[in-house]
Formats: sequence, C-alpha cells, structure tokens
Amino acid sequence: MTVDSRTLLTYAYEQVAATLGGALRGLDADRLAQRPGPDANPVGWLAWHLLRVQDDHVADAAGTEQVWTAAGWADRFALPVDTAATGYGMSRDEVAAVRVPSADLLLGYSEAVHARTAEFLGGLTDADLDRVVDERWDPPVTLGVRLVSVLSDDLQHLGQIGYARGLLEA
Repeated sequence: MTVDSRTLLTYAYEQVAATLGGALRGLDADRLAQRPGPDANPVGWLAWHLLRVQDDHVADAAGTEQVWTAAGWADRFALPVDTAATGYGMSRDEVAAVRVPSADLLLGYSEAVHARTAEFLGGLTDADLDRVVDERWDPPVTLGVRLVSVLSDDLQHLGQIGYARGLLEA
C-alpha cells in the first residue's frame, strides 16, 4: 500500500488530537494550572500553547482566520492575553495568567483546531508542500516544512504534558 503525504500528515495530526485528549481527561482547572516546578509550564498552558500554534500556523498557511477568533474560542477562554498570543516568548507571570478554565474547554478547542487542520490537509497535493509560506527565513519555509515543524512542536509539548502530569500525580 502506498501512502501519500496528505494521508500521512492527516494521520499524524489525528495522533496529536487523540493523545492530547487522553492526556487532559480528568484534570480540573487547579490541576491544569499547577506547575510541576517553580518555573515549569503547567499542563493547561502547554495544551493551550500547542493548540494556539497549530491554529495560528495552519490558518496562516490556508489563508483563513484562526478558529480561536473565528469560532469564538478566545471569548470562551477569556484569558488576560492578546487574542493573537500563542505562548511564544511569554514570561513566567504571563504563563501563570493563562489559567485554562477546564479540560473540556481545551478539548473542545482541540476538536475545532483538528477539524480545521484536517480540512486543510484534505485538500493538499504533494506539489502544494513546496509552496513557500514564510520568506522571513533563509532558506524560506515551505508548507511541507511548516507542517512538519508544527507537528514536531506538538509532539514535544505532548511529551511535556505527559511528563508534567506524571510528576503532579506521583
């Protein structure tokens, strides 16, 4: 059986959504906000951040508005951060301010981000992956590189979430 890039990428992003779902189930707002160490990122922030980056980068590549704002998720979370914030470069205090109200809210946002990502990936051809999506880098970033970069970031944060949750529950 031959697998094309669209099928492979769709499967990989499905794994992110499924793994995140399992990692968040059963956590309340206090546990989501608890830091496993004084400067460590809490599980809730890590999940919010990985979703925000995926939403931001996929929307940019697709030329669409992020589901964060388009579908009202920013209002539902009601976080004291700019609606464009994704978590990059946040200070310790800014991370602490991102107090996620519930795992269910994160999971709802995850489903919306995943649905938008799957929709975008469903329309891709292998040739689309060579399209330059960010010329600020040398060499310029192609769509294929951006999608793998986001996937890598998501997987790293999922590992951090699992490790942090394990420390908190030990």
